[in-house]
Amino acid sequence: MAAFFFALLLFFGVSGAALMVNEEVGLPEGASFPALQAERLIRALNLVPKEICADAGSAAAAAGDGAGRLVEKRVRFPGLSGGGPSVEELGHHAGYYRLPHSHAARMFYLFFESRHNKKDPVVIWLTGGPGCSGELALFYENGPFSVTEHMSLTWNDFGWDKASNLLYVDQPTGTGFSYTTDDGDIRHDENGVSNDLYDFLQEFFKEHPEYATNDFYITGESYAGHYIPALASRVHQGNKAGEGIYINLKGFAIGNGLTDPAIQYKAYTDYALDTGLIQKHDYERINKIYPACELAIKLCGTSGNTSCLVSHMVCNSIFNSIMKIIGKTNYYDIRKQCEGKLCYDFSNMEKFLNQHSVRDALGVGDIDFVSCSPTVSEAMMKDWMRNLEVGIPALLEDGIKLLVYAGEYDLICNWLGNSRWVHSMEWSGQQDFVSSPEVPFLVDGAESGVLKSHGPLSFLKVHDAGHMVPMDQPKAALEMLRKWTHGELAASSKPVLHGAL
Repeated sequence: MAAFFFALLLFFGVSGAALMVNEEVGLPEGASFPALQAERLIRALNLVPKEICADAGSAAAAAGDGAGRLVEKRVRFPGLSGGGPSVEELGHHAGYYRLPHSHAARMFYLFFESRHNKKDPVVIWLTGGPGCSGELALFYENGPFSVTEHMSLTWNDFGWDKASNLLYVDQPTGTGFSYTTDDGDIRHDENGVSNDLYDFLQEFFKEHPEYATNDFYITGESYAGHYIPALASRVHQGNKAGEGIYINLKGFAIGNGLTDPAIQYKAYTDYALDTGLIQKHDYERINKIYPACELAIKLCGTSGNTSCLVSHMVCNSIFNSIMKIIGKTNYYDIRKQCEGKLCYDFSNMEKFLNQHSVRDALGVGDIDFVSCSPTVSEAMMKDWMRNLEVGIPALLEDGIKLLVYAGEYDLICNWLGNSRWVHSMEWSGQQDFVSSPEVPFLVDGAESGVLKSHGPLSFLKVHDAGHMVPMDQPKAALEMLRKWTHGELAASSKPVLHGAL
């Protein structure tokens, strides 16, 4: 089997052609090499991909030469309209961290003190991709500001800095303004990613000791369904081993994430059928691919590397088969159509971040901004089909809270697949969670979602939202964060009598 996988990858590397059905593993027609798939998905988001900048320019000086050093400056963005609090009073920061376990990697971050109270929790947000910048969430989802058509900023009334001290990190190396001059620093798995983030958090809390005792939460969406549980496990491990500064980890939240691929890829066809995207005959035909996908994922979990690349190729043919049927439907929000060749237009963010005045304010010099890096995405391909659910039960048993939330109109990381892996996860409270009642998630007295909770575990299906819940339902997302971090999300309410999770 391994020899076949190796030959298969060589075939794709040489020709890039579509693979014909092979009886040994049932590989479907139309499967595509992971690098091509990554580029297609990135371009579908209208994020202009650039390669990692080999010449760091003035940013190298800004980041410093000493390993483990954090260099930070206060930030006031140009073009910020009035009506909000004084940023001088709040404290907005941008910085670089020289990763100690690397050759030349610098990790870029932005930190926004709470608009409410500095004793609010510290919340780190991780954007997925893999390889997409945290600035996407900052300017289009839950950050303090939004970018206008005129390249100015306006205050976001529902920014998560209204309930937390908010931290965005461009990671893994090569994402956003993070960079390296050595290809050996590009990460390929969650071990490398989580260790880098843990090193960064240690230095961050060393430089900001006033926040070290605050409650700490890890959040994010999409491929961060891998990053988040990996980092939560790494932080918890460091705490238990007495490594460095104790990080007051209280919980982690995954939004429309990819966490357990074997379960979630099976849910693609079920979700597509339930929502009318495909018909029964399409459902039956596409489902014939799944046994090969399931086998490939199992082999990825045991043999790794080559089989993981093949599992990505095989399993994504399920998604690709659905896309051939639904055409221009936006797979991040099935209520919408992609406009032309592109589904979302985030180009204003790139225009804003390429202004000299903005770059000066951030201290990034002339380094290229990489909104979504194909280099990072391709490097992480062998990590894609790994199951990150396996480390979560140990965190729940130790009382670390988990919130999994999902907008109901997302296809690519749909609520159904997320609900299924959460319900099937084996831990001491599993049966109580499964049998717990569904309750409405209320915002201003109106139902904004449906919630199930037991002990440290919560699952929330968010109404009228797609893949990016804080963008589609900003008020509900902020209320969700506030209630969850305050331990009030599962407040008493009458059971929901309609629908089902």
